[in-house]
Amino acid sequence: MHTPVSQGSLAHTVVRRLNALRSLTEQAIATLEYAVLEGLHHAGPGEDLISEGDMVDSIRILLSGWLCRYKTLEDGRRQIVNFVVPGETCDVYAYLLSRMDHSIAAITPVTYGEIKRARLEKMVADDHSLAEAFWCETLLNNAIQREWATNLGRRTALERVAHLFCELFERLRPVGLTDGNSCGLPVTQMDLADATGLSVVHLNRTLQELRAAGLIVLRDRMLTINDIEALKNVAMYSPGYLQIYRPG
Repeated sequence: MHTPVSQGSLAHTVVRRLNALRSLTEQAIATLEYAVLEGLHHAGPGEDLISEGDMVDSIRILLSGWLCRYKTLEDGRRQIVNFVVPGETCDVYAYLLSRMDHSIAAITPVTYGEIKRARLEKMVADDHSLAEAFWCETLLNNAIQREWATNLGRRTALERVAHLFCELFERLRPVGLTDGNSCGLPVTQMDLADATGLSVVHLNRTLQELRAAGLIVLRDRMLTINDIEALKNVAMYSPGYLQIYRPG
């Protein structure tokens, strides 16, 4: 079941996200909204939007719900390599490569817009602000991926989970999906374990440690960060890699 949301507000999510990267012209906003809404699609939890090895001829922009990017080993073990939250795109220029190197699946019911390659290329050629915004998002995704690699390679379990919570909160803020010190977190403990390279048992123990320290409340698919500065200190979190977000 999809919660009724106006198409205008759905399109506004991606506009708000890209506008946080570069100021879009009025023409760019109108063109983007029209293209996104014309290619509207839905998917249910667990459904792949695209699978590793698939050919790519379009981009997908998430309007509502959550996605995850993942890789699966031959024995079935899964590594979530990133989450995709509303307003974010699934690799703007992935069509420049021959095939996808990972899969993207819905965690929740999702609504997304699909724009074919030829149309996107005309859009960015016609408006420099839109081209710059999409390139900024590509660079930002690369920066986020480097931070995730550092998370898995060098941070402790407690630091990994704390860092992930800090980052997701900051990524949701520009599109208006935070409420005070709370935000939706519609993921399972298995999802969090697969994103942080931990077993479910170790992940659960780490969440209990964060709760016991009074840093977070995680209930009913909502995350509340009681003390954001304290949580950042635990994670050794520095938002510098997200610096291309403009204030406001």
